[in-house]
Amino acid sequence: MYKILNDKEENTILLPATLDSHFPLLKYMFWSKGYCVVDLIDEDEFTVRQEGLKYCNHDICYPFVLMTGQVVRAMKTGQYNPKKTYILMPTAGDACRGACYIGLMRRSLDHSHFNDVRVLTINVRHVCDEISLKINYDTAIRGLFGLFYGDILMLLSNQTRPYEINKGETDALRNEWIERLSKDIRLGKNLTIGKLKKNFKAIAESFKNIKRETTQKKVVGIVAEFYVKYCALGNWDIIRFLEENGCEAHVNGASWYALYYIDSHKPDSHNIERLGFETVKKLVVYLQDQMISTMKEYGFRSLNDYKTMETNSRELVSRQFTIGDGWLMGSEVIDYINSDIKRVLCIAPFGCMPNVCAGRGMYPYLQRKFPQANIAVVETDSSSSKLNYYNRVRMLIDR
Repeated sequence: MYKILNDKEENTILLPATLDSHFPLLKYMFWSKGYCVVDLIDEDEFTVRQEGLKYCNHDICYPFVLMTGQVVRAMKTGQYNPKKTYILMPTAGDACRGACYIGLMRRSLDHSHFNDVRVLTINVRHVCDEISLKINYDTAIRGLFGLFYGDILMLLSNQTRPYEINKGETDALRNEWIERLSKDIRLGKNLTIGKLKKNFKAIAESFKNIKRETTQKKVVGIVAEFYVKYCALGNWDIIRFLEENGCEAHVNGASWYALYYIDSHKPDSHNIERLGFETVKKLVVYLQDQMISTMKEYGFRSLNDYKTMETNSRELVSRQFTIGDGWLMGSEVIDYINSDIKRVLCIAPFGCMPNVCAGRGMYPYLQRKFPQANIAVVETDSSSSKLNYYNRVRMLIDR
């Protein structure tokens, strides 16, 4: 494993919340005897936001405000030695925060007097290579398994929890699987395709055995920029809100984003790097197909596989949108509607340039193309009213 320091004392990597369903597993990508990885969990959005606003410009994008607040709050607890603590900023390496988060976080740490805390990044775009965590075969395999286990657990949990008769049973089962799978990922054991497929079936069967109500609830598809899509802190706990209001929330898996990223960021020239992108894509496509077929075998739903989703949206969504989540957001809207999920909630964080260009530009157009659907756009922001946010969601539910 790649190690940050040669010191005997253990180092800590702090992961600001992003992938709530995946980080409990993905954090073991970089676990070693040299350091441990801690995914930050904060449920008090107001406190985190107020802390973040002290150390960054109020006009910066909302996700960064929350990430800053989380990091500074964690350091102020005194639990972490600043000289042995690192902040890992996973970044796509795109425009906007995909590249500038690294420098902004460094500036925020300096302003909050945590100058010794170092910032790391992980990306394949060669952004700040000097502070980039290296991805080797070991970390890549661990990450691949964490990605797909996180996907299937999230997709099945969201389809089971709203219907469970014994409240809390779904989350308890999910936590059992996380504990079991995280041990394998941390130790690098049972990380074979055969074992992955076997676990897909075991996971699906275990969720299928949970006693559920038979009445079908309204399904709301959630489309958003990456952070607010997967992070309850960033989307104001929208899944909980929808479930408390008698709905089932559907958030598409992160493996679709991974394939979108590979497609839209692979080198134009046919070199060894492009070959690497294509090889990884074939593997992820194969595993995604296995996951989807297993879910359907046990009676669970999924959006179309990436290849089908990409093909079906080509005539309506421009492939020029490749910054951030780009054309993937429009493609997911179309796939929800074609999958008979007519209520689509599009969440936009304040200050997100890719979302404004690719998201807000596409949603009105798609609403005109699909008048039978209801596409609602809501925004999260440090100065926005949660009352207005939830009222707009209620309007979508009641249509």
